[in-house]
Amino acid sequence: MLVKNLGIVFWFSAIVIGLLVLIGAVAPDAFEAVAGEIFNFTTYAFGWLYLLAVLFFVLFCIILALSKYGRIRLGKDEDRPEFSFFTWVGMLFSAGFGIGLVFWGIAEPMSHFFTPPRESIDALGNEAARTAMQYSFFHWGLSQWSVFTVVGLAIGYFQFRKKEDGLISTTLNPIIGTGKKGYIRKPIDILAVIATVMGVATSLGLGILQINGGLNVVFGIPSNATVQLIIIFVLLVLYLVSTTTGIERGIKYLSNLNLSLALLLMLFVFIAGPTVFILNTFTLGIGDYISTFFDTSLRLTPYRGGTWIQDWTIFYWAWAIAWSPFVGAFIARVSRGRTIREFVLGVLIIPPLIALFWIAVFGGTALHFDLFGGTQIAQAVDKDITSALFATFAELPFTFIVSLLSILLIFTFLITSADSATYILGTMTSGGSMHPPLLLRVVWGTLMAGIAAVLLLASGLGGLQTASLISALPFTIILLVICFALVKALRKEPGMAPKKGIEK
Repeated sequence: MLVKNLGIVFWFSAIVIGLLVLIGAVAPDAFEAVAGEIFNFTTYAFGWLYLLAVLFFVLFCIILALSKYGRIRLGKDEDRPEFSFFTWVGMLFSAGFGIGLVFWGIAEPMSHFFTPPRESIDALGNEAARTAMQYSFFHWGLSQWSVFTVVGLAIGYFQFRKKEDGLISTTLNPIIGTGKKGYIRKPIDILAVIATVMGVATSLGLGILQINGGLNVVFGIPSNATVQLIIIFVLLVLYLVSTTTGIERGIKYLSNLNLSLALLLMLFVFIAGPTVFILNTFTLGIGDYISTFFDTSLRLTPYRGGTWIQDWTIFYWAWAIAWSPFVGAFIARVSRGRTIREFVLGVLIIPPLIALFWIAVFGGTALHFDLFGGTQIAQAVDKDITSALFATFAELPFTFIVSLLSILLIFTFLITSADSATYILGTMTSGGSMHPPLLLRVVWGTLMAGIAAVLLLASGLGGLQTASLISALPFTIILLVICFALVKALRKEPGMAPKKGIEK
């Protein structure tokens, strides 16, 4: 019965993903090289578009929240939030960051410390440390989350306020009309599914590598394919079990656990690490972030050349845009009943604020050890970027316990991300249903684990990750159109239409 109900979005997406995985498994080096060439061209030729678009999204979200439209509710006027504030933030945190923040919280500032963003700055010095924190704050701040906010807000508005389905293509209704128009809608939804599957599969693969690395450090378990396949199998079982319980139970409880574990780990490092230095770093970092926001938002180097902006800032924005259909659709689903103002301020401010403090705590601690303790964490990260977290923990008390907690946190992040993704993929491939068939969610969950396993064994994860980011270019255009469509719809809300003059 399920097979008969599956439409072109499922089958076309599955076939394209299958072909990409097959190529990535058979010829991983060639696949990565070709995908890299295409991605490098798009980011070089359209880097200016990514920077302008993301800055526009930040300003658009803030202006919308502060405008008269901010009081419109994502749902009926009498609807109220389905989840508590803590649970809601936990869900945003889990879906939006995944393992990314755990991985890059130390790795990014130490990478910038070792190779500064500007050539005039000496590596491994005080100015390099300050600039490293400034750019790390910038990359994990409002800009990244503005992309998720735009998509989530649009889907939430049309799904809960207008009683439409939860598809990306539906958010364009004010522009393309409410007719079927499959030649416009289907390619958009197919692109969203492909980007989501490839993005989540590579996230799973990279997370598995980090878990294996942590187990090697903590327990001496070897880093090899056998161990990684066992980790994949355990993850698959756990997130499929969670999938059967639905958002109201599985994802809800795991998100609360994620946020609680993350806060506990952060609190420990904050207390055990250089507390005053962390607070000073956070305060100065916020000041640098605010004072240089427009400069960093629009920074390119056409006169000097170089690829640092392309490799970091534009890469981040491409990642956020490619990831946005999944993250946006999920945060829309858990935000029913909130006003536009609550939604924007909650999504745009709270998770980035947690991220910035996380980077100040973990990245600041690692910087302090290198600057004043004579350690060489930056050099270790330059040789192996996956070593950042555990190299820093080695300098803290209770190394074993803290490392074990971090492995558990990565595990729960992966389970939550995969569980959330199976739900959203089920929605995307079942016509936007809020209750996609369980069997369909299991199919997507199994496929993602299989993709991660195949590409881990074939060393093809890098190619798939790069290929997934190519979708960012068309999605940038789609997101800009979504902003226009959303405003057009909001202007038609009762009492929101602009006055055309004084009636006689």
